[in-house]
Amino acid sequence: MEKQTHYPMIIGDQEVTSGSQDLIDPATGQVFATVAMGTPEDVDKAVTVAKQAQKEWAQVSFGERSLAMLKFADALEQKAEDLAKLESVNTGKPLKLSQGGDIPFSIDNIRYFASVVRHQEGAAAGSYVGGYTSMIRREPIGVVGAITPWNYPFMMAAWKIGPALAAGNAIVIKPAPNTPTTTIELAKIALESGLPAGLINVVTGEAAVGEAICNHPDTRMITFTGSTRTGKRVMELASQRAKRVTLELGGKAPFVVFADADIEACAQGAVAAAYMNTGQDCTAATRFYVQNEVFDQFLERFTELTKQIGMGKPFDADTDIGPLVSAVQRNKVHGLVEEARQQGIKIATGGELPDGDGFFYPPTILVETPQDANCVQEEIFGPVVVVNRFTDEENAIALANDIPYGLAASVWTTNVQRAMRVTAAIEAGTVWVNDHLPIASEMPHGGFKQSGFGKDMSQYALEEYTIVKHVMFDNTGDQRKAWHSVVFGD
Repeated sequence: MEKQTHYPMIIGDQEVTSGSQDLIDPATGQVFATVAMGTPEDVDKAVTVAKQAQKEWAQVSFGERSLAMLKFADALEQKAEDLAKLESVNTGKPLKLSQGGDIPFSIDNIRYFASVVRHQEGAAAGSYVGGYTSMIRREPIGVVGAITPWNYPFMMAAWKIGPALAAGNAIVIKPAPNTPTTTIELAKIALESGLPAGLINVVTGEAAVGEAICNHPDTRMITFTGSTRTGKRVMELASQRAKRVTLELGGKAPFVVFADADIEACAQGAVAAAYMNTGQDCTAATRFYVQNEVFDQFLERFTELTKQIGMGKPFDADTDIGPLVSAVQRNKVHGLVEEARQQGIKIATGGELPDGDGFFYPPTILVETPQDANCVQEEIFGPVVVVNRFTDEENAIALANDIPYGLAASVWTTNVQRAMRVTAAIEAGTVWVNDHLPIASEMPHGGFKQSGFGKDMSQYALEEYTIVKHVMFDNTGDQRKAWHSVVFGD
């Protein structure tokens, strides 16, 4: 993969270079490249070529579709090292996270959908009404519009593209304007691998491009990952034409520690759960609820481990967390910490803006915060957590559920019965027991409440990108149908 200074849009098999916006390296604050800036007219061109490509792709057999996607995944794997480096430059995340997590997991996700399309499930064909045979078909939706966020740009693109293509759709995808590079490269690699032109189209730009995708009469589904506020706008626009919508929105995951838990394991797990990707993760543990009996023990060890985290440049081997993605994001994070400080909330560690270049922010722990404080109720999306107390199981569940979001949570206990009760009671799409963050391509990812609806990953995601059709055959050839007698009494 050659080093580029300008990244074009990909529409069909064309590289479109109109417009230009600077791309900033979060670790230095300096421009490292530019990207094309699309318009609603570019969206219209992309949807037009996607619509044509989709008609042909939908006719391809499941086996051929699977093979084409597997070749695509192989082509991505051949360029995985370059993709990981580019992802880290564009987002500021540690290279070891891109190399060991984001890129290989995304490729695995595409391979998963390449395989699962060959084993689709549904009701067995049979005579549910006497004299007739019913069968289920899963049809592609058509052109899917996708809008993805800046925290995991390559992974979120793969999560949308995998099920969309497997189901027989084409896709027009808008990456976040500040982190488009690996999505553009993904679309180029798709063409190089032999996937038909027009199946994956990338239109870069600001909100007007996203709105054009949502409004276009020929996008029949909108899939969005991002903030709850923007997700509501996406849903509003899509509703004008009754489009299918999936939304993976904000999160504020509770991390519930009971007194019988292994506190060392909890503290070690808390560090990864809170600070991976510099806390810019909708499933990150951000609200720690610790039972009174072990509160001080947990807080002391968690704080000690937090102070040992290596914050630095993405390509340094000893870097655990890199910078936040932008100056705007750092100002937002620091503003919420300053608000907590002004409210008299104790800060166990962190909370100060560091000197030097880049958008770095230290891991920060706020202690015993009011449940109604913004730092508890609102998504901070940075390396900032709150550690609060709870008394008993009922209290823990009430606190865990007392927010607008419900994307993820974890429960830490050695009591299996308690784990079963609490995981059932917590309102979240994923609940881990004695761990936090692991995901699998075979398992669904999505939320409750204002964390959205619909699923990424798994068989459930493939179903989101299809329309179920009932086909019914007359077995008898008898022109005088039984139902005719029922309806007309003859």
